[in-house]
Amino acid sequence: MQEELLKKELAATIRLYNSKGWSPATSTNYSFKNELDQIWVSRSGVDKSQFTENDFIWVNENGLPQGEFATLKPSAETLIHSIIYHLFPETKVILHSHSLYPVLLSTIFKSELKFEGYEVQKGFDGQTTHDETIRIAVLENSQDMNFFKNELNYAKEAIDNHCFMIRKHGAYAWGKNLFEAKRHLETLDYLCECEWNLIKK
Repeated sequence: MQEELLKKELAATIRLYNSKGWSPATSTNYSFKNELDQIWVSRSGVDKSQFTENDFIWVNENGLPQGEFATLKPSAETLIHSIIYHLFPETKVILHSHSLYPVLLSTIFKSELKFEGYEVQKGFDGQTTHDETIRIAVLENSQDMNFFKNELNYAKEAIDNHCFMIRKHGAYAWGKNLFEAKRHLETLDYLCECEWNLIKK
């Protein structure tokens, strides 16, 4: 019952983010872990404005479809979800966005973005004041998942705000539940929009 409810809530979130323009041309992917620690990931190639709770598939820790889904081909980025679950074992939900401002800022900053003084940065779990500098890692884009796995392992210590960005690609954010994952992704997007508008003044 809990799994079915989460599928419905996450599907609604996916449709909402699509309406914001965060998943153009069927892009982006999303996942969650159920009570049995099984990974369920959004099916590739689905129009996110039409996404439903029936569009999730079960994959193993290597990103390979299981059970009745074994004949389906998941997104190559499914492995990124597997890596995040491995590196940050408290994670239960992962959201991936192609929203505009993180993509634009990732073209300017080499290895990280810094934010300071924004009240909203307290939206990241563990941040209790605006009076701090927070850093968000920017990783190089690659279709080679082994390369990306090494990049993510190398950058783990620099990833302490439950999210990272991929250059000219988008952002990943996660949490212990859907509410927290949404808060982290939306916090990052708001901060990126603020910074972009300051830079372009």
